[in-house]
Amino acid sequence: VQLQASGGGLVQAGGSLRLSCAASGRTFRRYPMGWFRQAPGKERELAAAISASGEYTYYVDSVKGRFTISGDNAKNTVYLQMNSLKPEDTAVYFCAAKISDYARSYEYWGQGTLVTVSS
Repeated sequence: VQLQASGGGLVQAGGSLRLSCAASGRTFRRYPMGWFRQAPGKERELAAAISASGEYTYYVDSVKGRFTISGDNAKNTVYLQMNSLKPEDTAVYFCAAKISDYARSYEYWGQGTLVTVSS
């Protein structure tokens, strides 16, 4: 499975961006997906995740109520809608996929897309 992330950019605080992660390759089945982010000098963190069925989602506390993860199975694409962006959301964002909902780690990774939020 190959993952291609896009949609990053420069935005002012309070603005919005939508990240996209397009999957190709072995996409005949659904994969649990996640959006990770890594800010300068900080460890990578899981910002949001969605189960294979799309029924369950997870958000780190700092983005709850502002970010929404969703999937379009027809397009093999997962989105991260980011609203009310804050300077502390500045990071490189990565999308990743797991083999199953029960897998402990993410096996497939896309390249990062940079999100910069100015104050």
